[in-house]
Amino acid sequence: MGRMGKVVVVALGPAVALVGAGLYWFQPWKLWQDETVQEALPAATGAPAPTPSTPASPEPAGPVTVARGELISHEHATSGTVALLRLADGSHVLRLEGLDTSNGPDLRVWLTDAPVKEGRAGWHVFDDGKYESLGRLKGNKGDQNYSVPADVDPAAFTSVSIWCDRFDVSFGAAELARA
Repeated sequence: MGRMGKVVVVALGPAVALVGAGLYWFQPWKLWQDETVQEALPAATGAPAPTPSTPASPEPAGPVTVARGELISHEHATSGTVALLRLADGSHVLRLEGLDTSNGPDLRVWLTDAPVKEGRAGWHVFDDGKYESLGRLKGNKGDQNYSVPADVDPAAFTSVSIWCDRFDVSFGAAELARA
């Protein structure tokens, strides 16, 4: 192998490593992969215990909508609605309905206290203040439920973001209007 061949081999190794790292980091194939999730409206795991002021009821009440909002687009076209639900047992669930966004490498569902801003001004605000991750986005399309941890006060949050944790950017967000 001549000098030029050795230079090509030496340069090829790091180039292949860089391409591999870039593919891992950006995961561009996800832009063409849709994952649809269709979860039913959540039900409580049990009714609250009756108290002297509230008689026992044979059937627990359905979920109560505490807050609601419409998703707007940020980094990627995003649409659908979000609903913060209180179940009969007192627990809370965030429900995404009719979600339609792009897939991404590390998407999360966040409750935040940040204002929802239109356009590029809203892309990076959600990690500036208080936020609570409810977990990985289950799919980029459909209806999905996310449990709010019992130690989290949903009233402390005013918005929801579909957040790309890898690139610190919002794909879309909704302001929560109290019901």
